[in-house]
Amino acid sequence: MTWISTNLDYILSLAWQHTLIAAPAVLLSLLVSVPVARLANATGWGRKLIVGGSSLLYAIPSLAVFVILPGLIGTRILDPVNVVVALTLYGAALLVRSASEAFDAVDDELLTAATAQGHSAWQRFWRVELPLAGESILAGTRVVSASTISLVSVGALIGVQSLGTLFTEGYSRSFLTEIAVGIVGTVILAVVFDVVLQVAAAVLMPWTRSQDGPRRGRRPAAPDAARTGTASTDDAGLAPDAPVTTAGGTR
Repeated sequence: MTWISTNLDYILSLAWQHTLIAAPAVLLSLLVSVPVARLANATGWGRKLIVGGSSLLYAIPSLAVFVILPGLIGTRILDPVNVVVALTLYGAALLVRSASEAFDAVDDELLTAATAQGHSAWQRFWRVELPLAGESILAGTRVVSASTISLVSVGALIGVQSLGTLFTEGYSRSFLTEIAVGIVGTVILAVVFDVVLQVAAAVLMPWTRSQDGPRRGRRPAAPDAARTGTASTDDAGLAPDAPVTTAGGTR
């Protein structure tokens, strides 16, 4: 605890740098994958090509991408932009499949009805397809968020500051406390990101909230029942054909 309290500012600084790398990567992954997935679903061969290609992209080792990217985009090896770009590619590769499946699950009859009502392709996407696919896309984004926060730590191996720096420094000094702080900090950050995504979804997609509420009470008898002596056949305790006792006798 002494080491943590002494180095708290340093830990928080690394957590902030970790956030500045992870947040843009998650957001860009979402912005890239949704239109790509929708375009991929326009043709059968396009979907197979894009989804298959994204799976191959995700299989490339992250450290190799971090090293190669500076030569491709003209940045310095220690520039955090390299990590952001790499993680955006990984996130989009992971999310394209989820988004493609989400759009594919939208009922064709609803799309036909929207077209019949005069919606253009653009309006149909925003008003029908995206809202219906939103919940599944959100689930995929939460997975991408956790994966991205984990992969940011790998950037510490090439000198990009993040909570992963605590891993490399702790390992080089055989200091387990520093390593543990890095692990716990990364997990906490992943939980915070997940909560933020859920809150954002509740605000932007209120229909994704749980519809479960308190059980409804028993429906009160119809007003006419007390006046006429009749009973509702909807009552769970009486079969429709059961005899009913009224003011006039049994019938």
